[in-house]
Amino acid sequence: MIVLLGVAVVILGFALKQNPLLVVAVAGIVTGLLGGLSPQAVIAAFGDGFASSRSVTIFVITLPVIGLLERYGLQQQARNLIGKLTGLTTGRFLTLYLFIRQVTAALGLTNIGGPAQSIRPLVAPMAEGAAERRYGPLPERVREKVKSYSASADTVGVFFGEDIFIAIGSILLITGFVNTTYGTQLEPLSLAIWAIPTAICAFIIHGYRMIALDRWLARELDAAIAKRETVK
Repeated sequence: MIVLLGVAVVILGFALKQNPLLVVAVAGIVTGLLGGLSPQAVIAAFGDGFASSRSVTIFVITLPVIGLLERYGLQQQARNLIGKLTGLTTGRFLTLYLFIRQVTAALGLTNIGGPAQSIRPLVAPMAEGAAERRYGPLPERVREKVKSYSASADTVGVFFGEDIFIAIGSILLITGFVNTTYGTQLEPLSLAIWAIPTAICAFIIHGYRMIALDRWLARELDAAIAKRETVK
């Protein structure tokens, strides 16, 4: 049980708001040493894990590209585009993105979006632009809330959409574990079919939250505009 002290390191590190990468690395080292591994074996385990999960570091390639695009006006162009679509509010736009993200994830296209690839450079600026078209410059608190909703549209869409695709890692992991442990013959297609109602419920519930964001923006920003007019 002493090996579980590595979990305590993670909890303590996150509670103290330390760098997540550093916290996880320290927790891994502590767990390895308490488990009886030598320092060389711990380092080797880190190396093996990194080599087998190289795709996780793909963001190292995408971030410079996104940075160059932003430098040359990608976010501003996204705001200009959304400004021309007068009927598209922030909530409606994010609901549409949620739907697109969920459908593409269900087809196995999970990597076409994400925080670095689409949310920061395109989706969040467009969501902000839709609000700015009606209310003008947004307070920082409101801007951060719009950004968080933009990120949630991507996360919820891909999380509940990808399980409909039978060749996704999570489906294969579940079927492999259940069949090996319990000796059953659970098919990936069965899980994918039963994931459809869950995905539909997720879209309805989170889509409603996106639409409700429009009402929240109206209450917050209409009151702020009225206050400014009163001061003038």
